[in-house]
Amino acid sequence: MFRLVALLSGFIFGVGMMVSGMTNPSKVIGFLDVFGQWDPSLVFVMGGALLVFVPGYFLAVRRQKKPLMADQFCLPKTRKIDKKLVGGALLFGAGWGLAGLCPGPAITAIGSGSLPIALFMISMLVSMRFAAYLQQPPASSPLNA
Repeated sequence: MFRLVALLSGFIFGVGMMVSGMTNPSKVIGFLDVFGQWDPSLVFVMGGALLVFVPGYFLAVRRQKKPLMADQFCLPKTRKIDKKLVGGALLFGAGWGLAGLCPGPAITAIGSGSLPIALFMISMLVSMRFAAYLQQPPASSPLNA
């Protein structure tokens, strides 16, 4: 049942991104271009998302001790703002602004067969592996012992 709900949720999320234009990099870049030819239409997408999320959060998530289909909620355990968080947010924002895509819409748009989107996905996956590699603790060496 969990997998069916996850599949249905992902499908609805993906269709919503396609219908709203979030998978179209030029539309996203137009939204971010506030000093040029600004396209404010994505404000309505974000507003609509908040209209669904906020009541759902306060009516369901906040009142429940655990989710219906999982052992626990996957919420951050800390509120600490550190260099990794700020650096990651800056990289994410810069990438979003330059490419007009972030991971969710890119995964949705990969089915379009677009070469730029495929290149974005490949570079994103390589970057994720590289970041994971950089976060590994250094291997102990006989010279360090």
